[in-house]
Amino acid sequence: MSGRSFTQRARIGDLLLRDNAVTQAQLEEALRTQKSSGKLLGEIMVETGLIGSEQLVHTLAESLGVRGVQLRHGLIDPALLKEIGLEEAERLKVLPLFRVHDTLTVAMAEPQSLPVIDRLRSLTGLNVRPVLALESEIIEFIKRYGGEDVDVDAFLTSLAETDIEVVEREQVDEDSNASLDRMVEGSPIVNLVNVALLTAIKDGASDVHIEPDRNSTRIRYRIDGVLRDLMKPPAGMHAAIVSRVKVIGKMDIAEKRLPQEGRVRLHAESQEIDLRVSSMPTLLGEKLVVRILDKRNLRVRMEDLGFREEALEQFKAMLHQPHGLVLVTGPTGSGKTTTLYSAMDLLRSPERNMVTVEDPVEYQLDLINQIQVNDAVGLKFAKALRSILRQDPDVIMIGEIRDEETARVAVQAALTGHLVLATLHTNDAPGAVARLLDMGIEPYLLSGALNGVVAQRLARTVCPHCKSKYYPSEHALHDAEIPEMVGRPFLRGAGCQKCHNSGMLGRMGIYEVMSVTPELRREVHRAAASHELRETWKRQGGQTLRAEGVKLAAGGACALEEVLRVTHNDDVTVDEAHSLKGAA
Repeated sequence: MSGRSFTQRARIGDLLLRDNAVTQAQLEEALRTQKSSGKLLGEIMVETGLIGSEQLVHTLAESLGVRGVQLRHGLIDPALLKEIGLEEAERLKVLPLFRVHDTLTVAMAEPQSLPVIDRLRSLTGLNVRPVLALESEIIEFIKRYGGEDVDVDAFLTSLAETDIEVVEREQVDEDSNASLDRMVEGSPIVNLVNVALLTAIKDGASDVHIEPDRNSTRIRYRIDGVLRDLMKPPAGMHAAIVSRVKVIGKMDIAEKRLPQEGRVRLHAESQEIDLRVSSMPTLLGEKLVVRILDKRNLRVRMEDLGFREEALEQFKAMLHQPHGLVLVTGPTGSGKTTTLYSAMDLLRSPERNMVTVEDPVEYQLDLINQIQVNDAVGLKFAKALRSILRQDPDVIMIGEIRDEETARVAVQAALTGHLVLATLHTNDAPGAVARLLDMGIEPYLLSGALNGVVAQRLARTVCPHCKSKYYPSEHALHDAEIPEMVGRPFLRGAGCQKCHNSGMLGRMGIYEVMSVTPELRREVHRAAASHELRETWKRQGGQTLRAEGVKLAAGGACALEEVLRVTHNDDVTVDEAHSLKGAA
């Protein structure tokens, strides 16, 4: 027994005494046992129950001047163990935990050992951040993860339907006991997260919300724009669940005070699925939102979006112009990006140079050059657009016009022979003109550049499995401006298991399409207010969002009340009120 190790053990004993973790008598008894057995002092205290393993890790870390960690499921990314190798990990007594950018955090029994750190650097090619963990726990987890091919992608593709049903119902059927036992023997937190993700993917959810609560962790997922409860694990599991999701998203699990973002690609349901992870600190703990980008939910054929035939032909006519600006407007989550992707799909060809600027790039399309905005390095929409114009593009798609600089470059590009597609946040199609004028775009430039505007909303469709006839109230018919339809039956869902008793399953778009005719162009040139543009457009046969939605409801596609919920009254809109205020 070396003098160095004896001094180290004495220091640990002193620290435990200082923290009132043990008494002087208990320490002396442990030292006598240590001398006769040859075991480490800390191990003896844990074995005899004097202290817990968490206390030992804390004290050892303090004595060595390093960070300590209590190993647990959800903290470890099993795939990283393969980069070091099972035998080498056992020999070095190390366990890789997670990677953030080019730094690998590794649990080590001797975190002060420079030769071990150098060996890990040479094996992985990464910077190594050592943390202290108990040797016995490191060996246990190496054997547990090394004996099985534990991997997120493999697990997601191998889970059976019965496994999902067990978790979703929060009960155990006798036939499913074996499957559940196998899951519990593996890694409960890892499996819980995987099952939540796979369930959301299989049900067609757009995102998963993991939220701390006083008595539990609430996991919900959004289907057809509405949040539904998925499961409620105990509150004590929240930190481990958050850690696991952060590991998947390549985020820093040690940072809990600031919002973070991460991204990862999975293989599930025989498809590549991108996940975008966002964390946010709250009073009760961190809240996570996992955005699911499943290409199977991307309908790029324009005919599948829900356009009426006449509106679709008008939209296609805008897109087939050799140059000009085409805008798609609506609130967040109304499907604007999907509409733009459909337009790009219609236009893409080996004969065209097509470039997009997006924040973020949600789906990757062939034959299209897609640029991701990166504010951290100064790559913003306007700067990217200027660079694109030097690349001889035929079609440019802008994810969102947010400021005057981006709007000005977009209008100039449309005037100089490029077809420019972009989104804008306005309530309706005529309001897009007022928004651009408010941004400082000169009316004579906008009138020459604008081809047309599409405004849209997403409405939930009637569940085909439980649809039934009903008669809307007179008030609803009055709001829809169809009082003459009193006594006429409409369709809605009664509620069934397929639609989670909501009566609605799936969504479809409601679109108003405003093509810029010569008369409307003159109105834009003189900076006419939104209500004047709307009246001119309606005289020319334009159909508003509400009118388009009422036609869909009359045809049985969606309930009338759903149309009234997602569309606004055409009498006065926010954009019109703003324009009237500006004119005054």
